[in-house]
Amino acid sequence: MKVLIINGPNLNMLGAREKEIYGETTLADMNAEIAKEMLAYGIETVFYQSNIEGEICGAVQQVKSTYGADGLVINAGAYTHYSRAIGDALGCIKVPKVEVHISNVHAREDFRHVSVLADNCNGVICGFGSDSYKLACLAIKGIYDRAK
Repeated sequence: MKVLIINGPNLNMLGAREKEIYGETTLADMNAEIAKEMLAYGIETVFYQSNIEGEICGAVQQVKSTYGADGLVINAGAYTHYSRAIGDALGCIKVPKVEVHISNVHAREDFRHVSVLADNCNGVICGFGSDSYKLACLAIKGIYDRAK
């Protein structure tokens, strides 16, 4: 099975930004770690990152047609809290979807406690660093396997 992992704005700056929150691992290193570990579970991962809302909507809409993925993990960054467009795009696709965050958004500023994406996802995982993505992939695999 294959999972598309989408990272939104500023996640390309991992390793350089707010190290006390996000750590020192770069996005490329994190993606490599996720890809390697998920292969042990029979999960192929493909990664996409954009700082542009419309491009993220396009990637969500193309989860099957372009990426051939069976599920979607999304960390939309700040768009999580106000992008109705990304939320609507998630509602248009018929694959398992999990919203993730590296940090525990509920232990941070109040505006981060609200997600306009969660209603169109199967679940939300936050606060476990790169393991948030791995847990999401495993959850999607469970949904996928049960549907067979």
